[in-house]
Amino acid sequence: MNSNTTIYFSRLLGSKLISEDEGEVGSLLDLIVDVGGQRPRVVAASVRCPEGERLVDFIPFRIKRRGSRFSLSAASAEDAFLPAENLLYMKKHLLDKQIVDVDGRKLVRVNDLVLDSSSSGCYLVAVDVGVEGLFRRLGVAKPLSRLLGLFKKALPSKLILWNEVEAVDFSSTQIKLSKAYSKLDGIHPSDLADILEDMDHASRVALFNSLDEERAADVLEELQPDAQVKLLENLSEEKAADVLEKMPADEVADILDELKAEKAERLLAEMETESSSEVRSLMAYSDGTVGSVMSKDYVFFNQSMKVGDALAELRAVKPEAEMVYSLYVLDARGKYVATVSLRDIIVADSEARLGEIMNSVTDPLHDTDDADGLPELMLKYKLHTAPVVDADGRMAGTIVIEDVLERVMRKR
Repeated sequence: MNSNTTIYFSRLLGSKLISEDEGEVGSLLDLIVDVGGQRPRVVAASVRCPEGERLVDFIPFRIKRRGSRFSLSAASAEDAFLPAENLLYMKKHLLDKQIVDVDGRKLVRVNDLVLDSSSSGCYLVAVDVGVEGLFRRLGVAKPLSRLLGLFKKALPSKLILWNEVEAVDFSSTQIKLSKAYSKLDGIHPSDLADILEDMDHASRVALFNSLDEERAADVLEELQPDAQVKLLENLSEEKAADVLEKMPADEVADILDELKAEKAERLLAEMETESSSEVRSLMAYSDGTVGSVMSKDYVFFNQSMKVGDALAELRAVKPEAEMVYSLYVLDARGKYVATVSLRDIIVADSEARLGEIMNSVTDPLHDTDDADGLPELMLKYKLHTAPVVDADGRMAGTIVIEDVLERVMRKR
């Protein structure tokens, strides 16, 4: 074919491969695509021959159509010598498998695949995730289309370009990709968590294992509690501990509370001492207390510090967003003195002392208080965060509005 032709992969399956030197080589079982380049190119064909399955170099072949049937022809059929990575079998690895619609941020099922064939080669360009693709493979798409046409309706059809999807169902294969799951990098952790929850167990573990520790921590935090437990139970303890160390201690404590005590203890033992100590201190609080909800991550200064120095320290530390809603002034013994808002620091003179702009009116919560009153308290005073102290008045942590909302949602 010299002009570009769009072909559905399902219609090629079973087609004859014919070469001038051998005649009929065999019938097509599968096509192998190299996905390492800018355009995924078909580089080899799996062919059923009288002597068994054979891998043939596909690049010299051209697709010919006679009516509704296709054939593939070349001057000669050479055995394929394939690289060790970036290869996908279209039928074995993609057809009927789950993939991620990156734009739609959801899992979809591949009902067919779309190829573009021209004199320069054959390329995978799109996936068919619509009902029409499924009926096409069953051989009933055309009669159904004619029938529905009588009622001025059409079979649902949906094509997604290959560069807008990510193949993920590799849990039971030995596929090696140089840029595995790279298209998922731009998906928000909460959306990626939703996708993971829709996957089968093996694929979920495989995809999660491919994430770096920082991103894995963000995603784990967004998963539902039962999905968190199942995932951690099937990760290596070393991997699980590395990910948990990247998470806020209060989130880790909530997750470990859902695990069996023996498993939780093993993970705590695997974690670095500083991280595990923070988590243990939070797990010691009774459920329903303020201490069981609070975060151990906060930023504090002393009241004699200049505003300009405080801003310089914030720029150097680069704390998470929820840690700078409010900043805290502590004395030399770690006791809570007052709260200072980021807004007040930004608008104040750089030479002013924090003691001059702090809010000493804000009463701290106590770590043993009942947490049920937190939603009303935060709403009444329009608080994003609230300080928490222990029995001696030392700063124990903070309550963050997001954690309060999550607690309310879990109770629904």
